[in-house]
Amino acid sequence: MQQRTLGNSDLTVSAIGFGCMGLSFGYGPATDKNEAIALIRKAVDLGVTLFDTAEAYGAINEEIVGEALAPFRDKVVIATKFGFKDGDSTKGQDSRPERIRAVAEASLKRLKTDRIDLFYQHRVDPNVPMEDVAGAVKDLIAEGKVKHFGLSEAGVQSIRRAHAVQPVTALQSEYSLWWREPEKEILPTLEELGIGFIPFSPLGKGFLTGKIDENTSFTKDDFRNIVPRFSPAARKANQALVDRLAAIAAGKNATPAQIAIAWLLAQKPWIVPIPGTTKLHRLQENLSAASIELGAADLAQIQDALSQITVEGDRYPAHLAARAGR
Repeated sequence: MQQRTLGNSDLTVSAIGFGCMGLSFGYGPATDKNEAIALIRKAVDLGVTLFDTAEAYGAINEEIVGEALAPFRDKVVIATKFGFKDGDSTKGQDSRPERIRAVAEASLKRLKTDRIDLFYQHRVDPNVPMEDVAGAVKDLIAEGKVKHFGLSEAGVQSIRRAHAVQPVTALQSEYSLWWREPEKEILPTLEELGIGFIPFSPLGKGFLTGKIDENTSFTKDDFRNIVPRFSPAARKANQALVDRLAAIAAGKNATPAQIAIAWLLAQKPWIVPIPGTTKLHRLQENLSAASIELGAADLAQIQDALSQITVEGDRYPAHLAARAGR
């Protein structure tokens, strides 16, 4: 597995990380704990060194990550997040400095570790100055409890304000072939400031794999049920994007998922996508994307295909969209 350095920091990780959220949160029933631990350890065997979790994914998520990675602790990078009231994403944001410290202490225990390698603010809190947030994390870094500071779904001004107090190592936000909004302002800002970018949902929450269509049904606790872009009508309209992607993938003897990830890797050398999965064969498929090289002609072909398609449906319902980009 190739390695990538996040911006101007000294944090080097595998070119593709592992998003652990879906093991127990957001996409239906939780994976059996032992199966989840085995999958994470297989990811380590396959060269993954960046693992992403969060307080908001439930205590079990951090506990699984901590137990799975304990034998390899000094060889991997663990990222987790703070920023929601009581760790519950439905209750709104809470990034008060005392809350940040409390989350750090609790996460350290659940992760069975003495330091958090990358500590993200999960969403910008409009009620707490970014300088106070960055200052709180700076104190934790000085104490050795946190190694690097990150932001998630933050807007340009928040990134700049945070970075001025405590250098931001990475921004984690959605970015993929069907959500390219970061290209307008976010990517140029990150390049200017020397901040790495960690795209979540690099496969469009599964849609870009080609395994979801207008007839797909999700379990009742799958959050895609409330996402406008996943309405049956939107899925039918957006199938054209997957069809184009599949045609390009066939020409490279690859899968649509692999081309979607390889495309992200080709955008900037400091981009590290974190696809998630609960299945070993999907993990292997995703990681194989690191060996696919897309040349200028390939990227131009993809760009041409995308330019002929308008993606239908918002990526978030209104109440969640309001949290992003602040």
